[in-house]
Amino acid sequence: MIYTLGLDMGSTYTKALILDETMTQRGRFMVQTGSRLLDSADEAIAKACSDAAIDRKELAYTITTGYGRHMVPFRDLQVTDLTATARGSHLLFPGTRTILDIGGQTMKASRIDDASKVMTFRLNDKCAAGTGAFLEKTARYMGYSTQDIGSLLQLSKANVPISGVCAVFAESEVISHLSEGVPPEDIMFGAILSLTDRSVQLLKRIKAEPEFTLVGGILRWESMVRAIREKLKGTINVPDGDMPQFVASLGCAILGHVRLKQLKSPKSPVLEAIA
Repeated sequence: MIYTLGLDMGSTYTKALILDETMTQRGRFMVQTGSRLLDSADEAIAKACSDAAIDRKELAYTITTGYGRHMVPFRDLQVTDLTATARGSHLLFPGTRTILDIGGQTMKASRIDDASKVMTFRLNDKCAAGTGAFLEKTARYMGYSTQDIGSLLQLSKANVPISGVCAVFAESEVISHLSEGVPPEDIMFGAILSLTDRSVQLLKRIKAEPEFTLVGGILRWESMVRAIREKLKGTINVPDGDMPQFVASLGCAILGHVRLKQLKSPKSPVLEAIA
């Protein structure tokens, strides 16, 4: 059996996923990235190998993505997160034409063709109000952890508007709502809806078309998915469980197998031409 490793070195979490040549996931693991990137990478890989019940030496090819992709010395290749996410989304949902990726530090919208090639994309403005970091900061300000966000959203009974165009102004609105006695759960739901509005505007900029695939750590909260579904028309896919956070690492692992086949057939086009 031939195994490839996809390693997504995100700003918040590092995700490792192992794929065999039948495109079957054999193991995966996620750890917080922190300041010691290589330690996080080693831990994620070790745990993913344990999950797959294989030795690390059995990994035939490693491709990295994410903001720390250039800092992994043992990588065989690195690709952009747009390329990796397109490949992973296409494997999970072959009809995907538009991808919305909301992570801890960025929000990305991309449109792909039927061969998973990225045709166009847009990133959020350089402001935390358009990313998961805003939700985490809002939770911390109210005395909650990131792990509490899901349970808070389940308790919400009202929509509290948060219209600030940047994280600083949005935080001021949060403070104002708290001083007025607004329940924290309703403030958190308002933050989710604010993030949803920003994501829909980003999709309009790329002339998004169905079917849609939603990925990224923020999509693990059902309230976020439900809010986006209410705004969009057409088929909307969301990977099960924690898989929204592993789509880019899955894409890297797929490309690892593509690259191995190219190395066996020198006449094949280079990976950069098909990735």
